[in-house]
Amino acid sequence: MIVDLLRGLLVSVEIFLCTLAIALPLGFAIAFGRMSKNAVVASIFRFYVSVVRGTPLMLQIMFVYFAPYMFFGLPLSNYPRFLATVIAFGLNYAAYFAEIYRGGIQSVDRGQSEAAMALGIPKGMTFFRIILPQVVKRVMPAVGNEVITLVKDTSLAFTIAVAEMFTIAKQLSSAQTTMTPLVAAGVFYYVFNFIVAWTIERIEKRLSYYD
Repeated sequence: MIVDLLRGLLVSVEIFLCTLAIALPLGFAIAFGRMSKNAVVASIFRFYVSVVRGTPLMLQIMFVYFAPYMFFGLPLSNYPRFLATVIAFGLNYAAYFAEIYRGGIQSVDRGQSEAAMALGIPKGMTFFRIILPQVVKRVMPAVGNEVITLVKDTSLAFTIAVAEMFTIAKQLSSAQTTMTPLVAAGVFYYVFNFIVAWTIERIEKRLSYYD
């Protein structure tokens, strides 16, 4: 049982890491799109965020998985379930991160950018050397909450039969007619979340020099 759950845990960790690799940087792109001075661009990204946050992640996973078949007639056998899961998770969490980033960017006093401009500092350098470090510090608690939620949300991959830890725990529990696999999975989720929370706390402490 433990070996099977660990195999499922590995899949859950892969979903978690791949989602962060997609969502964290993509969130910045969406945030900048939301703040664009071009009304059309801003409206497009605003609509995207609204749709993603207004519909269940489970539904989004199913849509991403079945979309190639529905729109292009491509056989589902050619579309890995894991890939569909990662894409759906990445697009979903990118929208949430984007709103967090946007709030963080807009919370920084505009006077800092104006002062940098007056000193002749390029906009790119101003953002990456002055604005971004402050934004990261301010949004870390909110980002941390989303990352912790992501750990538990990986269980939604069962929607399209991805064999992550929760799916395997349910299968074992049903086959053995016992709750032990589900309890063990709960312990694994807790340990996983504890490690993530500890890591985030360490990062926050490293950024404490901005206080």
